[in-house]
Amino acid sequence: MADHWIKCFIGLGSNLENPVTQVATALLELERLDQCRNLIHSSLYRSDPVGPPGQPDYINAVASLETSLQPLELLDAMQAIEQQHQRIRIQHWGPRTLDLDLLLFGDQLINNDRLTVPHPYLQERNFVLFPLAEIAPNLSIPAGKTLPEYLKSCNTGTLEQI
Repeated sequence: MADHWIKCFIGLGSNLENPVTQVATALLELERLDQCRNLIHSSLYRSDPVGPPGQPDYINAVASLETSLQPLELLDAMQAIEQQHQRIRIQHWGPRTLDLDLLLFGDQLINNDRLTVPHPYLQERNFVLFPLAEIAPNLSIPAGKTLPEYLKSCNTGTLEQI
């Protein structure tokens, strides 16, 4: 069993094929990942789509878990879950059955061809910041501000907790 656990945060989103079920099922699958434990998650939120017009609304949540996996190993496990949900990558920011984003991995700063952490849009997305604040209200973002500071300049817009 691993002896070094790192807390990470994952954003979840879906706007196809019963999005509430997609996100709820993905939360269960994240909870069952090898070398991961102590999953907690926010409420579900409905948000307007980001990207091409004409998409259905999204259902979003944020989860936290502890892992002994390396960042790219966790990313691979998350992408395997997306594939189980028949995620197809056709259009950038297009509609999808499931999107899992590694938002934070401990206090690490990661920037390579597969992964950027903290997530590059974390600080400007209300559907990430408000669910994140629900489970980690005083979080400090590595090489950034605190979550409360980001929330001061983030409008809820049409974001709705469901």
